Amino acid sequence: MNGSILIIESEVPVLFFWKGKTLTTVHAKGYAATAYPRSTESSDEAAVRALNLVLESLEDSKAEDIVTINIAGKSALGDFMVVVSGRSNRHVMAIADHLITDLKDEGFGNSRVEGLEGGDWVLIDTGDVIVHIFRPEIREFYNIEKMWAAPEIEDGTLH
Repeated sequence: MNGSILIIESEVPVLFFWKGKTLTTVHAKGYAATAYPRSTESSDEAAVRALNLVLESLEDSKAEDIVTINIAGKSALGDFMVVVSGRSNRHVMAIADHLITDLKDEGFGNSRVEGLEGGDWVLIDTGDVIVHIFRPEIREFYNIEKMWAAPEIEDGTLH
């Protein structure tokens, strides 16, 4: 089955197999196939695995000033936010392209990407990890690390 698509038609929705794996979502003839989980790992394990892949890819691309912020429980956007710099517009776009390719190759699907055309600030949302890739001047101007790195407020300390 390598590289081919196998279509199984019956009274139930159509299922697609690609390279020996059942694809997670399929729409065919007005039916939606049952969504199969991508893996058996927990959501926390998947988030950590995605974060490790992101960090490895960024280091391979020579991204600078890599900052990881744990936003689990602080936001419904994801579990981690990663903020990095590229030396120029071309470097920012190359970092983003490399990361997008690595995510696809490791089975994380298509990430949502914004800003790739300009190269000043590229946002890549994998679902569990949100990656901001900036030129240094743009990163300094927006300073989103400061916004998300607010100290934890413990119970009983509010006045």
